[in-house]
Amino acid sequence: MKIMIVDDERDVEILFRQQFRKEVKAGRIELCYAFSGEEALEYLQTRIPTDVVVILSDINMPGITGLDLLKAVKERYPEIRVSMITAYGDENNFKKAMSTGAEHYFTKPIDFDLIKKDVLNIP
Repeated sequence: MKIMIVDDERDVEILFRQQFRKEVKAGRIELCYAFSGEEALEYLQTRIPTDVVVILSDINMPGITGLDLLKAVKERYPEIRVSMITAYGDENNFKKAMSTGAEHYFTKPIDFDLIKKDVLNIP
């Protein structure tokens, strides 16, 4: 199962690699990274059909925000599960994300046990 992490902060890649190293090593998941909403959409468009099953995206990014990315992904690739990650527990963003089709809304600091439970329980 391929999981895409979308965040404009590059150090997030290291964090996810550390937290999911056992699952990656065991071949349960594969991680890929996009450092902007634009890069994420470009990646998805070059793989038809796409091999991404889950997207975990930051909300606050320059250019295409996480909420914009969520909307675009749900319109073009409705089978992809998208969850949002944010440093802000903003009720407005939460409502917008959930009404647009987000599976989950995680706040930072990231609870990786919760994310693993969510992601790895996908059939």
